[in-house]
Amino acid sequence: MTKVFVSVKDVDYKTAKWIDTRFFLQDVQEGQQKYGQSHVSGAVYWDLERDMSDMTKTAGRHPMPEKEALTNLFRKSGLSLDDLIVIYDDGGSPFAARAWWLLQYAGFKHAVISLEGFEAIKQAGISVDGVVPKTVETAVSPAWDEGIYASRQLIEETVAGETSIVLLDARSAERYRGEKEPIDPIAGRIPGALNFDWELLKKEGIYNMDETVKAQLSQIVAPVQQVAVYCGSGVTAAALYAMLKHNGFDNVRLYVGSYSDWISQEGADIGKD
Repeated sequence: MTKVFVSVKDVDYKTAKWIDTRFFLQDVQEGQQKYGQSHVSGAVYWDLERDMSDMTKTAGRHPMPEKEALTNLFRKSGLSLDDLIVIYDDGGSPFAARAWWLLQYAGFKHAVISLEGFEAIKQAGISVDGVVPKTVETAVSPAWDEGIYASRQLIEETVAGETSIVLLDARSAERYRGEKEPIDPIAGRIPGALNFDWELLKKEGIYNMDETVKAQLSQIVAPVQQVAVYCGSGVTAAALYAMLKHNGFDNVRLYVGSYSDWISQEGADIGKD
């Protein structure tokens, strides 16, 4: 079982590398502004749209950057593959999970997501300041793990019945059923997908670490099944991916383009209730 979520009380925060991923979809500048005001001492900032997405692409609303861009991000952040890396956001958000998945994809096996958001981290006594750190650039070479990445082609093959992969939609039940679509131009889902609303992963605003989550997930998919998770743009699905891995579901992939990529091609099949 992969240990994904940890309490900052259980890590040696002085030896860890820290990544701040606070972001607000309603105001895309707010996360950077909050980081500038105060962050864990030594933490670098990764912005969802500038660092963890390539917004010039058309493969969904938050397309994954090219490997070269990601490698440059890792190097500029001063990271090495064997580093202990702690990633945080405001707690119960999907942005740290997005960063964690990118690090997993690149072969950083000692990265973890802080259960606590920034305010709780500060209250735990961990040093914070507003100083942007001067990182020492590394020459890290990622060890890409294609086994956790789901391409559009793989999803097309799955929809056609050519794989044994189970598609799992992380959006709300209303969006999954095609009853309501506040963001994307076409309501519905990828045909054949099952549904597990990522909001169910949380309890009192943070990720729920008790056994009830594993039991809920196991009612939808079995730990031994191959699963590909998606959402609207690949962000909240990263949280579902992380929770599946934390609970012993080992054969999981993330379709980063997600539903917004799926509907971008004319004639794509759409599932609705």
